[in-house]
Amino acid sequence: MGRVIAEISMSADGIVAGPDTSTEHRLGRDGDLLHQWMFEGTDADAAVGARLFDGTGAFVVGRTMFDVGVDPWGDDGTFKKPVFVVTHRPHEPVVKGPTTFTFVTDGPESALRQAKAAAGEDDVVLMGGGTTLRQFLLAGLVDELRLHVVPLLFGSGVRLFDAETGAHVELERTAVAETPNATHLTFRVLRPGTPQR
Repeated sequence: MGRVIAEISMSADGIVAGPDTSTEHRLGRDGDLLHQWMFEGTDADAAVGARLFDGTGAFVVGRTMFDVGVDPWGDDGTFKKPVFVVTHRPHEPVVKGPTTFTFVTDGPESALRQAKAAAGEDDVVLMGGGTTLRQFLLAGLVDELRLHVVPLLFGSGVRLFDAETGAHVELERTAVAETPNATHLTFRVLRPGTPQR
């Protein structure tokens, strides 16, 4: 069975979306600056970005990410794999070309079960937003965390770890790639009793 990977870009001060998220500013005001490494970066950045889809069989996103992203994602839905949307608001599935968005109203664990079933032996990638990603991390449902830290102090916006985290989430860094556009960090999430490598 594949891994559960949480992946997100953030500023050096922990911002994953700018202030005033809306359909006009889907990543908040100036939030696109957090993802420039994907579109205007080096070959090394492009190789990191390609990992998002390599070996991935399904995705999980939060409802806000879906609401602000579905139109810009275009007619094919961008992901070209099943996407499970964690939400409290029921909605019929949305099909955009090869991408089907399924709305899951009974919690993160249910969304993950469905995503794993759809992914088969491939990985499941949690895309965010920050609140959704944090829920999965704190519930002990993540195997690997990939943070793309952009050299920018954003000042205000949505912080990845803004809420009280409760118990510690221990991480073991397994890879780092540095470019002028971002520092790409990969961590294994250590559960109680997991031996470090």
